[in-house]
Amino acid sequence: MEDSVKKMQSENGEKDIIYSKTIKAGKRIYYLDVKKNFKDDLFLAVTESKKVQSGAQVAFEKHKIFLYQEDFEKFMRGMNEVVDYIKRAKAGETPSAADTFLEEESQPQEEKSVEEIKLEIDF
Repeated sequence: MEDSVKKMQSENGEKDIIYSKTIKAGKRIYYLDVKKNFKDDLFLAVTESKKVQSGAQVAFEKHKIFLYQEDFEKFMRGMNEVVDYIKRAKAGETPSAADTFLEEESQPQEEKSVEEIKLEIDF
């Protein structure tokens, strides 16, 4: 694995990939790469790669986002909220986005920082 990471770095010009996880989901592949910047700070690079076929030619569309450590908690809270909203809507409930937002804002600050972050996504 270490050799393949070094090889990826040299071929793609990527900076310090520390850890990588690949998630295959139909026509899409998601790459979760933990990287290190020039200040030795770790961050998450999420890449979506989608196979696009036009005629006989095949290409890959890529989209990237970078998520920094100081934003993990807020991002995960928002992600969990949105996934929960989708699950409830799919189950026939009529969830209100405003209700979810108000629940989050009404929590005391101490409770927010102690929350366990879980991410469960069903496709």
